[in-house]
Amino acid sequence: MKYRETAVITEQQKIATDIYSMWLQTERIAGEAVPGQFLSVYSRDESRMLPRPISICQVDQRRGRIRLVYRIAGKGTKEFSGYGTGDTLEIVGPLGNGFPLDKGYEKVLLIGGGIGIPPMVELSERLSGEKLIVVGYRNSELFLKEELERNGELYLASEDGSVGTKGNVLDAIHGKKLSGQAIFACGPTPMLRALKTYAAEQGIDCYLSLEERMACGVGACLACVCHSMDIDAHTHVKNKRICKDGPVFAAGEIEL
Repeated sequence: MKYRETAVITEQQKIATDIYSMWLQTERIAGEAVPGQFLSVYSRDESRMLPRPISICQVDQRRGRIRLVYRIAGKGTKEFSGYGTGDTLEIVGPLGNGFPLDKGYEKVLLIGGGIGIPPMVELSERLSGEKLIVVGYRNSELFLKEELERNGELYLASEDGSVGTKGNVLDAIHGKKLSGQAIFACGPTPMLRALKTYAAEQGIDCYLSLEERMACGVGACLACVCHSMDIDAHTHVKNKRICKDGPVFAAGEIEL
């Protein structure tokens, strides 16, 4: 079930260049959210009618809080970054379908790239079995590193070579000879495309969380579609609505 709430910001801080961490008090959403889902966050500026979709980083069910970690990408997220403790935001959530937690894998590769790193935090906390966490950064600003290394064996890659393996997450996987029964990933499309190919070559399961601009966030406007292998019952073409049918898909369901 999804809820629309006026959530109170209990904490916000800048954790890297243009990257912010925000905790929201929202008991009902926190009580139902699962890793891989997202919130629609509304601007107070009436000229910006559409909400901004932001993935869930952490869920504190005991205290009824949700953590969002987001990058300033435009005027809406710039606005959000200016708020502090006690301010309120209109939100809707939890939205979308999350990662499967009941597959019984004994060893999984959790892979995040850029702003696809935040969903790996809650996923790494809730997923059972051995977790090899591979994350790709632009440089040495390692946001969420401490949270991730508490929940699994952490491997780093950086574009400029300042930390970990120089290159991308696949370079780290090959360089460290990492393997698992499945891949759970979130990040930019080129990364996900490469991981889909790699998983097929290795004959392992793969679940991908797609990053896409969204409008309504509930599947009504068809602004965030991806190509699917099967005909969608809603659109009657080979499309899937990322906000409604995803954002997490089995790699074999979609074309990238």
